[in-house]
Amino acid sequence: MDLEGRTALITGGGRRVGRAITLALAGAGANVVVNYSSSADDAHRTADDAEALGVGAQAVQADVSDYAAVGAMVDLAVDRFGTIDVLVNNASTFLPDPLPTDDLTVWHKSIDTLVHGPFYCANRVAPVMLANSGGVIIGIGDLTAFEPWPGFAGHSIGKGAILSLTRQLALELAPTIRANAVVPGPALRPAEYDDETYQRVADDTLLGRWGTPEEMAHAVRFLVEADYITGEVIIVDGGQRFGHRKHAHG
Repeated sequence: MDLEGRTALITGGGRRVGRAITLALAGAGANVVVNYSSSADDAHRTADDAEALGVGAQAVQADVSDYAAVGAMVDLAVDRFGTIDVLVNNASTFLPDPLPTDDLTVWHKSIDTLVHGPFYCANRVAPVMLANSGGVIIGIGDLTAFEPWPGFAGHSIGKGAILSLTRQLALELAPTIRANAVVPGPALRPAEYDDETYQRVADDTLLGRWGTPEEMAHAVRFLVEADYITGEVIIVDGGQRFGHRKHAHG
């Protein structure tokens, strides 16, 4: 898909990797709808930066786990730009919830955002894309979909569901709509990482460094533009999945 003149909706598109994705698509000529839940200042700043690239931009508040709010967001985007050609399901949570637990609050929050949210958005956007005879849906996973982290059950399971949803959408919506996923590796240093932890993560990749949000966004743009790829997952992690194999076998 040529992004020039198209419209992309990016959930969680105002900050972190979502911001980089928004600006990458805007830089390729797409109008952007920048969804946010609570980070209003970031979303409006990102929308302003996208407009500076010469495209239309709109920041829209909606909790992706609220189906009615998702529908209102999609309607607003279509009213403003006429259609939605690209959906990037990027909104996420990262909340600790060790097992077993007597408090299901975090579990429900993770599943609502990471499972229901992408499904709700895809389900509301798909009819728009089908009526317009084309579209692309991109899911954003992470490495916990393959190797779960202790103490993050909801997050790991939710990210795995994003990959399953990607394959289901690719099957159900073909040939009109393509669906793919990007799995980012280390791209942004968490505030709680000291220098030793930060360096350990870099050393655990095959390329010996952290990635950047822009490198993750580049993969999203590639999958949007690659017209003969659907149902696939690209891992952008500098080889982190296999870094532990540098030193030992077995």
